[in-house]
Parts: sequence; structure tokens; C-alpha cells
Amino acid sequence: MTAMPLDDSYPEPLMSAPRGRGSLWRVIALAAFFILLAIGFSAWGDRIPQDLVLLGLGILAVAGVFCLFALAAGLFHFASGEETRTLSSAVVDSLPFGAVVTDREGRISYVNAQYGQFPGAVTGGFPVGVPRLLAGEPEAAESVYRLSRAARDNRAASEDIRLLGGLGQTAGDNRPVWYRVSVRPLPPVDGADKPLVLWSLEEITRDHERQEDAFLELQRAIDYLDHAPAGFFTADARGRILYMNSTLADWLGQDLAAFQAGTLRLTDVVRGDGASLLMRGSSDGEIRTESIDIDFVRRNGTALPVRLLHRAARLSDGELGETRTLVLDRSRGSADNEALRAAEVRFSRFFNDTPFAIATLDRTGRIMRTNAPFSRIFGWAGNAQSIDLQPMQAMLAEASRPAFDRSVQAAIENRSEIEPVDALLSREGEHAVRLYFSGSEVGGDSSEHVNVYALDMTEQHKLEAQFAQGQKMQAVGQLAGGVAHDFNNVLTAIIGFSDLLLLNHKPGDPSFADIMSIKQSANRAAGLTRQLLAFSRRQTLRPQVLEVPTNIDDLSVLLKRLIGDKNTLSIEHGRGVWPIKADLVQLEQVIVNLVVNARDAMPNGGRITIRTSNVTEEESQLLAHTGMPPADYVLIEAEDTGTGMPPEVVEKIFEPFFTTKEMGKGTGLGLSTVYGIIKQTGGFIYPLSTVDVGTTFQIYLPRYVPIEGEVVAKAATVVVKDLTGQARILLVEDEESVRAFSARALKVTGYEVFEAASGEEALEILDELNDQIDLMISDVVMPEMDGPHLLIEIRKRLPDLKVIFVSGYAEESVRKDIEDDRSVEFLPKPYSLDQINTKVKDVLNGVSTLN
Repeated sequence: MTAMPLDDSYPEPLMSAPRGRGSLWRVIALAAFFILLAIGFSAWGDRIPQDLVLLGLGILAVAGVFCLFALAAGLFHFASGEETRTLSSAVVDSLPFGAVVTDREGRISYVNAQYGQFPGAVTGGFPVGVPRLLAGEPEAAESVYRLSRAARDNRAASEDIRLLGGLGQTAGDNRPVWYRVSVRPLPPVDGADKPLVLWSLEEITRDHERQEDAFLELQRAIDYLDHAPAGFFTADARGRILYMNSTLADWLGQDLAAFQAGTLRLTDVVRGDGASLLMRGSSDGEIRTESIDIDFVRRNGTALPVRLLHRAARLSDGELGETRTLVLDRSRGSADNEALRAAEVRFSRFFNDTPFAIATLDRTGRIMRTNAPFSRIFGWAGNAQSIDLQPMQAMLAEASRPAFDRSVQAAIENRSEIEPVDALLSREGEHAVRLYFSGSEVGGDSSEHVNVYALDMTEQHKLEAQFAQGQKMQAVGQLAGGVAHDFNNVLTAIIGFSDLLLLNHKPGDPSFADIMSIKQSANRAAGLTRQLLAFSRRQTLRPQVLEVPTNIDDLSVLLKRLIGDKNTLSIEHGRGVWPIKADLVQLEQVIVNLVVNARDAMPNGGRITIRTSNVTEEESQLLAHTGMPPADYVLIEAEDTGTGMPPEVVEKIFEPFFTTKEMGKGTGLGLSTVYGIIKQTGGFIYPLSTVDVGTTFQIYLPRYVPIEGEVVAKAATVVVKDLTGQARILLVEDEESVRAFSARALKVTGYEVFEAASGEEALEILDELNDQIDLMISDVVMPEMDGPHLLIEIRKRLPDLKVIFVSGYAEESVRKDIEDDRSVEFLPKPYSLDQINTKVKDVLNGVSTLN
């Protein structure tokens, strides 16, 4: 083949505006200058000094030599008389589509030859602009307007225009022809007075036909896939289903018309923990097809057994890519293979629906295969990394690995009995499992040597720890309650005899101050015993309906005084906080104790915040607090910005006499009292603390819901001035000092008192008195026959006798042991002379304090 010369095949421009007019005028002006210079020299040459003439000639000679050198170097060249081809014009002339260069008003400067091939592009021997060429086409009117507007605004734009029959169409030709029309501004050009734009016109009918054919092919492929006899879906790394075909949607009962990519998740259509099996992928990045037998869940909740041909791979950075899965329905089968199919479905459900994890390991302890619950129990996230070939030992805490290695080795040696291993997991938080091991049958190409069964023991461990802590707190509480009860007996005697001494010593007496000091010290000791009883939940509460925000606001003045000037107090209330039923005095003590503790934890000052809010039953289910059943609660939070506490201190803060304060600055009963009050009220308290950040105590108190028609009984209040009387009283008390004081206190006010040290002795005295008494005062806890049993015997003889029980324990705990508890009154220890006489007077006068 002979190459054709370029000039023979190069398309000539259809039109090119003349150039070089500016250069011609510059040459004419230069020639006129030299002519005038010559005329002037000839006319006035004799008047010009010779030196100036020589200087002028020298300058002209130098300029001439410089021009010769510049011409030789190519800096200057002689302009041709005809238009020459430049690189830019060569590019435009060789374009495969029509190109027209105009200014913004449409005046044409350059047109390539390809443009002239379009019908109507040349009229009367002159080319027309693109807007004028399309002006007669109604279908192109809007597009031409937008393009012309873009040209005037110096913007680039492009439009695809469809014309029936095309440009210069003939009658009856309705074949659609597509054109692509574009316009874009050109950079400034030498010799152009106005900014230029480039219009282009190209027929793209074939391209559109190819696109339509490809779209139709795609539609047919999608239709084939949608109605294939197998299901198909794709999912991303987060388990969101991006596509499912119509067959799978029909099987699952999903409305494909309402389906949107990403709205349905694998966990919505895969039964149990099976979704984790589809979030794997090979760790080496190789794409492999995996066969998985599993159950899908239809929209109506029924199970659909399927076999999945699943493909998933991980990207170079370890991230899971999109998965593609073919789904085969295994709910139907021919009679020949029905038994095999049913057996495979049963095994799949047994393997993947068990409540414990199953894994097979190779000889080195690497994971080869797992069931569905494995990912949940071991906290493996499928989008993090592949679990294939990961060493199972790495999932266990360091302390549990030696026992795991020994058991794996025993399984490899095919030993029949292998002790289970209780192990902690290395994942965040406290998670425990019990591992069982057995050897696997090795055959063929299988590398599975060990079977591991993992039972999740996390909840059981938490319950065991909670039970042990509860047992310890109960034991300490019983001890504290017993100590407080014995103290109350001693304090009753001290306070009572102090009152008797004060009857005989006036304020001016030298011994009066000493006696008052004894009584005040005894009262302070009584306060400590009340704290012990609060911890052991044996103190007497007077519950009432409380509006927590109002009560805390009333307490804020006192709290601000307690925390001092270095600390700030902030109180934040939620909207519509529910009422609770609690003892107001005890609740205030809880708030005060927490605020004082927060103050002491901030030696350099800080901020204390008290918050109140509602916690619904649904929200409480999401909380991680152990031991708290789901219900509606009122939450009270006390937060400080103090030093915080390490975990080992947090575990002990509610134990009585445990304190982190310096010697002499705390009794260690503050938080134990708070704990007892909250528990006795039916609430829960949880500390959250971070060292050098601060501590937050969260108190959850049950919401109080009034019962319809409920009437809150109020105790009658009677101001007693005269405490004297003449009734016959049987006093039963095993503690001699308490009995002696009580008897003297009652005799001083005129009562006839008969003393008994036990229940049996009390019955003997009743026999002697022929049951002629008006009132019985009895201790509750006594050797041999205690107060409740004595009451039973008394009721047989005197069913209407008025009875007062005295005890160092809480009234509620005493009444639980009394069958006819509403027929007796209660007087807590320690009590003073005035308190016992007032109580006796009220009971004899028929004034009840029962709620």
C-alpha cells in the first residue's frame, strides 16, 4: 500500500477569515517613517552636524545586523502571502464532526470541512451557524436556546437532540436521527477583536442505538435473573441486602416493589445467628464458593430450609467486600432423595441452632469451621477480619491459654476423657465460656483434628458474683443489725436513766450539765445505730408520695452550705418526673450523704451535679445494670468532678466501716446507710467512677402509680400535756436495765407496773392477776418465748387487750412475724422517758398511730 501524501488527504477549511491586516499596516507605517526621514535629511542635511549623521547611520547598521541574525536564528520569518496551516487549525480541520468558530453574536470566523457535510450547513455558497441551521426544527428549539444562552454567558454546554428524519429530511422519512450539539468558549486569539466560541455538531444515532441495545440486553438479563428457578441476593460488608431477585422475594414473602437497597438486613432473613456465616470470606483474598445449609425466615415467621452457594472475598486491606449468594430451596424434593434432604436439613438446624458454639481446629489450634452462634458468643465481627485460620487461643485471656493448649493436645491424641476448661475471653468486658473438647475423625483431605464446644457462662458468672456479693452484704447486714439491736438496748437504759436523773436535777444543779452530756452522747450513738439499721434494712420507714424535683430543690440551700465556696452545685430536672413513694427524711439523708462524699472527693474544688429524669421500662431493658428488673423508674444522679475511684475501691464502698478518708474524718457508714435506705425503699444504686475524672452515683427508684380509690391514711396528731395515768401495765423485757428504767418511768407517772423477764413469767403473772391488766408492753426478741408467741397466748385470754411491742429492729420486720399485726402498736428503741409515757397515754386513750 502506498502512503497518500498528507496534503492530498488533509481536509481544507470550508471558511477562514483573512488574517495579517494588522501586520500590513505596521509595514506601511514603517516605510512612511523612513521616507519622511529621507526627505528631511535631504532638505536639512547641511544643517545637521556630521557627528549626528554618523550616529544615526551607526544605529541603523546595528539594527540591520541584528535583524539578519534574528532571521537566521528563526526568531523572525517572512510572512507568506497566503494562509498557512497552524497546529490549532490542523486539529480543527481533522475533527470527525462539524466545528464552527464564531463570536458571541454568531459571526463566523472559521468552519471546518466536516461541518459542510450536514444538509443545510451551506446556503448560497456561505456557511450558516449552528443555531440558524437548527432554527427550523421545532424539536430542537429549547436545546438551541439553552446553548445560545450558554455561548453568550461564556459557558460550556452540550445537548443531545432527536430529529425525526434528520436535517434536510425527505417526506415520509420518520427515522429518528440523534445529534450532539456542543458549545464552549475559546481562549483569547491574536487578531480577534471579540471573544470566540467553538460550536460542534455530530451525528450520534449509532451510539444511541448501541446504548439502547445494551439497555435491552441488560433488561433481559435482569428478567432472566429475576425469574430464575433459584434465588439470588447480594449484600455489603455491613450485612445490608443490596439486591434480591423476584424468586427469592416470593419465597420469603417480601414485596419486591417496596424493597429498597440497604433497608433489609441479613439478620432479618436469616434465622438465629446464621447471618455471621455469610460475613466471612477467605483471609487470603481468594474468592471461593462455599456451600452452606441454613434456614431463612419468611415474612410470616416460618422457617425456609435453603442451601446457599455463597461467594465472599476480602479486599487487600482485610475489609469484607460485597457478597453474592445463590439460594436453593430445600423445602421440596423428589421421593428418591427426600430422606437424604430431610436428614441434611435436620443436621443443619442441629448444628446452627444450638445454644452453644461449635468449632473445628487443625493440629495447630487454628479455626477451620464454626457454627452460627460462635460469632455471637466469642464477639467476632464479620466485617473486621476473616475468622478462617485464626488461632482460637488468641480469643482467650492470657491466663486461660495453657489449659486450652493442654486440652487441644489431648484431643489430638484422641483421649476419651478431657476435662472441660473454664476460660475468660480476650474481648472487651468480662465474658466467660466453658470449653469441651473431643477428637475429630480425620480422613481424606480434611485438616480438622479437634472439635470444640463452647458454652456461654457469662450470665452465670455474673449471677454467681452477684449472689456472692449479696450473701456477703446480707451477712454483714445481719451482723450490723444484731449489733445495732444490742446497742439500742444499752442506749435505752442510758437515755432513760439520764431522764430519770434529770427529774431530780434542775438546770442550776452542778450535775445537770454532766447528765445532759451523757444523754447527748447517747443520742449521737443512737444515730450511729440507726445508720447500721439502715444498712441492714431494718430501720423504720415512713413512706409517703414524693415529688423528687421539688424535694431536691427544697434541699438545695442546705446542700450549698455543705459544699462550701470552692465547689459549685448544679441541679437539672427532666420534664415530667414521675412521683415515688419513699421516706422523705431518709431520701434527704441519701442526697446529703452523696453530696458530702462528692465534696470530700474534690479537695481543690469542683462541680457537683444532681439530675432527675424518668427511665421507661423499655429503656431499663437496655441498661447493663445487673439485678435490676425492667420497670419504670425515677433516676437520681449525683455526679462530681473529683478524684474518682479505682475498681477495687468501688467494689467495697457500700460495706459498713469501709472508708477512704483519713483517720477520724469518716465513720465508713455514709454510703452503707445510702445503700440500705435505697434497698429498703425497693430501689437500686450503681456507682460509675473513673480515676481523675469523677464519680456518678445512679439511683433508680420505682415509679409510684396511685391506685384508683386509694385513700392515704394520716396519723392523728394529739398534743399530750398530761402524761399521768392509773392503768395496770404488764411490762415484759428480758434486758434488766431496760426493764428497770421502763418500770420506773411508768411508775413515776402513776401507773401500776408488773414486771416480767420472759414470756413464761408474764403468763404466770397474768394467772396471779386473774388477767386483770389494761395494757401489755413487751419486747419482741426474747429467749424461749418471744413477743409474737406471747401475743398468741395473750389473745386466747384477752382478745381485746391493748399491746405495745418495743424493739431495736424496724417496725416492718417485726410486723412480718406477727399474725395479728394490726392489733398492736410499736415503739422503737432507744426511747426516752417522754416517748414511752406519750406512747402509753396515746394507746390507752385510743389514739392509734397505725398507717
